[in-house]
Amino acid sequence: MALQSSQPDVISLSQAIDHYFELALYLLVLTGFATLAGTGGLDLPSTILVGGALAVRGFLLAKRRQFVISERWTTPLAVAYFFFFAADYFIFSRNFLPATVHLALFAVVVRMFSLRRERDHVTLAILAFLMVLAAAVLTVDSVFLFSFAVFMMMAVGTFVLMEMRSSGLAANIQARHSNDPQEHRHLAFALARVAPALMLMILIGGGVVFFVMPRMSAGYMGAYSFGTDLSSGFSDRVQLGQIGQIQQSSAVVMHIQIDGDSVGRSDLHWRGVTLARFDGHTWSNRREQFPLQRQSNNTFKVPRTNAVLPSDAASSPAREHLIHYRVLMEPIGTNVFFLAPWARSISGDYRMLGADPGGAVYNFDSQHAISRYEADSDIATPAPAELRTAGRNYPVQVVATYLRLPELDPRVSRLAAQITNSSSSDFDKAAAIENYLRTRFGYTLELPQTAVKDPIANFLFERKQGHCEYFASSMAVMLRTLGIPSRVVNGFRTDEFNDLTGNYVVRAKDAHAWVEAYFPGYGWQTFDPTPAGASGTPQGWNRLALYVDAMASFWRDWVVSYDTSHQFALGQAAFSGTRGMWDGARKWAQIHYEAMLKWARRSQDRVEHSPGRWAVLGGAIAVVLLLLGSLGRIARLLHEKWLHAHPERSPEQAAAMWYRRMARALARRGMAKPAAQTPQEFVKRIEDSRLREPVARFTAVYESARFGNSVDDAQRLPELYEEVESAARSR
Repeated sequence: MALQSSQPDVISLSQAIDHYFELALYLLVLTGFATLAGTGGLDLPSTILVGGALAVRGFLLAKRRQFVISERWTTPLAVAYFFFFAADYFIFSRNFLPATVHLALFAVVVRMFSLRRERDHVTLAILAFLMVLAAAVLTVDSVFLFSFAVFMMMAVGTFVLMEMRSSGLAANIQARHSNDPQEHRHLAFALARVAPALMLMILIGGGVVFFVMPRMSAGYMGAYSFGTDLSSGFSDRVQLGQIGQIQQSSAVVMHIQIDGDSVGRSDLHWRGVTLARFDGHTWSNRREQFPLQRQSNNTFKVPRTNAVLPSDAASSPAREHLIHYRVLMEPIGTNVFFLAPWARSISGDYRMLGADPGGAVYNFDSQHAISRYEADSDIATPAPAELRTAGRNYPVQVVATYLRLPELDPRVSRLAAQITNSSSSDFDKAAAIENYLRTRFGYTLELPQTAVKDPIANFLFERKQGHCEYFASSMAVMLRTLGIPSRVVNGFRTDEFNDLTGNYVVRAKDAHAWVEAYFPGYGWQTFDPTPAGASGTPQGWNRLALYVDAMASFWRDWVVSYDTSHQFALGQAAFSGTRGMWDGARKWAQIHYEAMLKWARRSQDRVEHSPGRWAVLGGAIAVVLLLLGSLGRIARLLHEKWLHAHPERSPEQAAAMWYRRMARALARRGMAKPAAQTPQEFVKRIEDSRLREPVARFTAVYESARFGNSVDDAQRLPELYEEVESAARSR
């Protein structure tokens, strides 16, 4: 580590740019950290440690000292922190976002004290932006808006100076600098004027884009190519083969987080739509949707549709296994919610939801596409021994809807009877068909090259391989030939778990179809005849995909999901906060206005009792105001007087001052210099040789001092000015 001090007597413009750049970069980091800490979401130890490091850095900048960590220390520190990051994620924070914020703060502190190359400065600026981005995740209110505006102003100044600095370093010909000790201050004042103006323009333009232009996320998934519309597999009419087309893609469809499940031990079917009618090629449903009653906190109660008759619910064993989960869903173009069986309630920013008798839940809010929602489900299932006791006391509506069959190949019913000839109960029959299909048939996503007359018979007796739709459809049809009510369910099933975020990752390839069979007294029960696949949590190098998924999930959740509803809520929050601040300012002004009126009345009484004293005071105030109004002129006169006495301190400015005096002197005698003319062109324009010669000598010395930075020539200008003025008077 090295501690250096540099305090030059004369600061060149390049040195000033370097110093101002380091100062602006420090203020950028400081503003980013203040924005993050101001959210209240940063823990106290991090606030104290990083705040202390920033204070030390600010002290060193004020003293013009450099403290640089040796390169042999930075790498071990970074490696050591990655071990701490693991401990932070699994032991301390136990959450991906806080642990990542701590990692970014550590990188900020280390990078602040190891600035050597241009890329180090760029990295530090990016880390400052990441702190603001983390603050945006933790809060969105008026305070953050103002903090972000200040951060943006610092960013404008930082990147302007960065560009000036890099351009100066890359230039083949170095710029000429004057000896003006105030030169670097002029640069600072110019930046102080430009940065707020640019920041204001950016905020106005960004505000127009963000608040006025509609942010619709429905087309976001248009970049993914599923080979077909994904929503077609979850509508009220699905043709055999559509789920298989969806499964051709590995694009992420949903992220699901289940409370209490941090290791990925759940194995659930995520129900989308249930399909009852089959015509041999297509499954469909009648549209019998009804609205759900909205309760407090945007929660909708879902009726118990797994038991059709009230007697079923009353006779079923008193058991419950409730889970609560959160779903972040990509905009796949469907209005169906995907829920674990059996959903009890669903909540989210939706104005109207509906359901159908099959248990599917729909979004009827056309202004809010399905994005983020939470739900409770009861995943308890009866034991096989209980289901074996169920009889065949089916409700009329179940028989009418779930036992209907199209014209079938006679071999289908014979195969179903053959498979179940040794089964004594409906449950055993369903389990036998499920096991037969799982073990005797192969899984493939290849679809038949040509259309077949009877897809089910073709699958069972010729191809003997297919994807989940064919397995589920064949089982449902065979159950119906045995007199067991059945239906097909389309949804998703996955066991891919991202242990970095604690989310199940559901992809398009996880689209799935399975069977539900009806048992009186117990309702609909799940059977899955499709051979099981294997995915699980990636291991080894494949774990890199988890980090990519974590970043994509973060981007989707906190950036892409800000649609019109988020814009409205954000606008309302910003408006409410700003209105509150405005009301507070108005009340403050009103109180002080009343106090000022009282003071004015008291002052009026005093003036009336002692007019002479107050007249003197009024005159003094008038003189002070006059002086204040003339401060600019006074400062300019004092500066010119100082240049007259010390031209060697700033030859360029001294030369410019004397030339302006000379031009004004000639203008008073009718020889005004046009602004478009150069000094040499003005000399040639003078016809009187007695005046032209001293003006020419003055101009030559002026140009040498002004553009050559000559101290001797700057000191000669007062004498030459007297010659010009004397020649002008003698005309």
